[in-house]
Amino acid sequence: MRKILFIVVLLPIAAGVGWWYFRESPFPSYGPSYREYAYVTNGKSNTVTVIDVLAYRAEKTLQVGSEPTGVTANPKKNEVYVVNSGSSNVSIIDAEKNQVVATLGVHGRPYFIDVAQDGKRAYVANSGSANVSVIDLERRAVAGTIRVGAAPGLARVSPDGKVVVVSNRGDDTASLIDAEKLAVRATLPICKQPEDIALLPDSSKAFVACSGSAQVASIDLKNDKLLALLDVGPTPVHLALKPDGGELMVTDFDGDAISIIETGTDEVASSYLIGTKPARGVVSADNSRLYVSNFGSNSVAVYDIDLGKIIATVPVGTGPDGLALSQSQNYLLVLNSQSGDVTFIQKRKPRKLEPSEYSLLTMIPVGVQPNNIVVKSFLLKSAGVRK
Repeated sequence: MRKILFIVVLLPIAAGVGWWYFRESPFPSYGPSYREYAYVTNGKSNTVTVIDVLAYRAEKTLQVGSEPTGVTANPKKNEVYVVNSGSSNVSIIDAEKNQVVATLGVHGRPYFIDVAQDGKRAYVANSGSANVSVIDLERRAVAGTIRVGAAPGLARVSPDGKVVVVSNRGDDTASLIDAEKLAVRATLPICKQPEDIALLPDSSKAFVACSGSAQVASIDLKNDKLLALLDVGPTPVHLALKPDGGELMVTDFDGDAISIIETGTDEVASSYLIGTKPARGVVSADNSRLYVSNFGSNSVAVYDIDLGKIIATVPVGTGPDGLALSQSQNYLLVLNSQSGDVTFIQKRKPRKLEPSEYSLLTMIPVGVQPNNIVVKSFLLKSAGVRK
């Protein structure tokens, strides 16, 4: 009987490199000066977790104010802004250094922040003091405070930077602020408990979700008037606009569905069951896919907009809420509010042994009660090699 000799060659694996390292890389070759980070606000830890998206790991934990909630990135500067609801201030993070470089006081109980597309101003609705703080981001100073309706939840600036729309949950109105004059130019009664806001790319309309009346208000921003109240499913909590502005996806939390609004005609085109307690949605840059976090079923639904159907459901952590796409669109980051982690879902070309486009890649622990997530990608001002 012939003996067969087997030779096994063991290849060294770098420490910290997971099995996914040996898959086809979904990232383009951006060069050594490229950085991409996700920032997660941890409401009960009073921290922000910084995740290196390229390396799939938590990079740093930053101490911020009390009860951080909203977070957003500056489109023109390498800065990230965190709203601290408990301490009523805003932390400014230098994204290149990943350090808190300034803290600005605002007014009572802010929850969200929005930045103008030119990167020069930010707007914070202060729900506890019925006003909006205007922040000059170049001077890192509060430029003004504008009185609005009762319990404003969100202030969102139009793409052209000319108007700021504020949803006033306490008196069921929307305030329209002239961004140049820093004054309210109109206050419109709309529907019950207005919350989330979406604005068309041409700044012609605003849509406001009213969780208390199962409606979405359409507002004409050129003539400052209410155009329509559109009936959707129970408890609409989030609006996800297609990048081309043609359709608006509404997550109906207590209806377990999404409603799709044709923005040009102000009509509800359709409604689809999407999962249990859908919380947030985000649309891919090519307008083809809608990703929805199903808070009640611990999963993410992938909805093909052109086909009009769910093409994948991916299990994630407990209580999925906030969503963010990587710059390459190959990763979806899912914030799991109850299990305190972030799930990476990878999108790739289907293979024979892995026919689905989507799979869970890894899960990264963050802080206690994570609230929101944003991804910031940029090139370092002075090129250098990743440390």
